[in-house]
Amino acid sequence: MTSFWSNKHVLVTGADGFIGSHLVDVLGKAGASVRAFVRYNSRASTGFLHKTYPDKNGQIEIIAGDLRDCDAVRQATKGCDVVFHLGALIGIPYSYFHPREVVETNLMGTLNVLIACRNFDVNRLVHTSTSEVYGTALRTPIDEGHPLQGQSPYSASKIGADKLVESFYRSYSLPTVTIRPFNTYGPRQSTRAVIPTIITQALNENIVRLGNLKTTRDFTFVDDTVAGFIKGAQVEEIEGGTYNLGTGSGLSIGELAKLIINEVGRPVKIVVDEKRLRPEKSEVFQLLSDNSLAREKLNWLPKIDLKTGLRKTIDWVEKNQELYKSDNYHV
Repeated sequence: MTSFWSNKHVLVTGADGFIGSHLVDVLGKAGASVRAFVRYNSRASTGFLHKTYPDKNGQIEIIAGDLRDCDAVRQATKGCDVVFHLGALIGIPYSYFHPREVVETNLMGTLNVLIACRNFDVNRLVHTSTSEVYGTALRTPIDEGHPLQGQSPYSASKIGADKLVESFYRSYSLPTVTIRPFNTYGPRQSTRAVIPTIITQALNENIVRLGNLKTTRDFTFVDDTVAGFIKGAQVEEIEGGTYNLGTGSGLSIGELAKLIINEVGRPVKIVVDEKRLRPEKSEVFQLLSDNSLAREKLNWLPKIDLKTGLRKTIDWVEKNQELYKSDNYHV
């Protein structure tokens, strides 16, 4: 892998986020020259990038901006061989309260990335989708041909972004690959996601408060997801395709909570918190991936089993508890 990335100039949007920072780690270690696009804030915070691969040789350049600013995206893209577009507003509950901001960032931000990639003849754009675009499964396991259902403003914004990417491939022959992760988890993830939410409460509280306990999800460890993104950039003759990254195994949130509590080793009660429930028609009850296309075309397979991944995540959260508030519901 190292020889492929040596001397490659790479842009990663959303580089300060959960998956993005792990991707920057891998690219930096592989020898790529990485331009990390992060969302501007007055604190000059770069998320987890300050803990990533040491930038001893000037391999990581941090650019602060906003995906909605076409000039900022254009400047960040110039001179890059490969673009990984992970930047997005991803909170589903947040999208209920701020649908316009979510749509503008996820849809118009993606359009700005596409236009910049086309203008500068980028060799490949790897775009990030989400399993939420499928909505509640109409059939399982879910393959890439499953209907797309906008069951939240967030999922609708990502459907729109995915279709924009498809349109640029079909209209302009832009070399795009869409990666569709299923419920990635691991170190550095915020309590916006269910696994860190359970872990932080199980470590510090006597009650774990959750939403619907019966919904099932397909949980994929972050190292496996990042490996899929790398494959999406490297493998030849896969342009225009969309690829599910999931394990193909499902678990209910209630079962997941019991598993984590057992790993933490404290007697904790599980309760349903009404304010954490999605609106009835917006709830996605089942997501279970069919990863056969990724296995066939990308030669990708998940390597980390759930028990191992949870242990790694629990250990990381336990060592970094100053980053979390167990009594705070993070929308």
